[in-house]
Amino acid sequence: MDVIELESFLSSPPHGFSAERRAGCTVVKWDQENSCVFIDEIQSSKGNIIFCNSPGREITVRTLGEYTDLRRKLTSMTTYILVSACTKTTVEEKRNRDVPALRYYVVAINGSHPMIRWEMERGLDRTISSVAGESYTVDVDVSAALQGWVGENFQILVDAEKVKPTWKDTHFTIKYRSDALFDIPYWFGFSKRQFKSVELKPKDEETMRAMEL
Repeated sequence: MDVIELESFLSSPPHGFSAERRAGCTVVKWDQENSCVFIDEIQSSKGNIIFCNSPGREITVRTLGEYTDLRRKLTSMTTYILVSACTKTTVEEKRNRDVPALRYYVVAINGSHPMIRWEMERGLDRTISSVAGESYTVDVDVSAALQGWVGENFQILVDAEKVKPTWKDTHFTIKYRSDALFDIPYWFGFSKRQFKSVELKPKDEETMRAMEL
């Protein structure tokens, strides 16, 4: 896993990426054979940032073949999502008021790593085995892994003041939409079953070594 500030990502793109400045926007191209990018169009002070061919944060699959292809990519390629570093005052938290991002970061997740692949496969298997033949939505959340990566003392410099951020938009969503006419609970809004999302968590060194064996 890697966490890269968005400006650094654009000024010095990683292997397989290129960023082209155009009038009023930045266009990012990437190698679709080796990466998965789930990033929506971003509105920044320097113009819009567009990741070409990205489906955005929500990915919809409608057949088992599409699901299988997506699963293969998630567990063999590096996935990139955009997270927001924000801060809230006590008053804003009580009012549940949304606040703009202080800074954006691109999170890169190596799906081929044994630990990541195991977590991903376990979460997806648990979900699809519970809702076979039905439509469902599952979130893949990296908040715990992100917090473990940056550490408890991570701070951002804002107006010459160090601020400890809260993290938002730390997930991407897979939506499976079955065409089966018997999926009555979903189509009529009666399906209330919920399952724990796929949550990528940092592991201790002993667990990581065991996963790599």
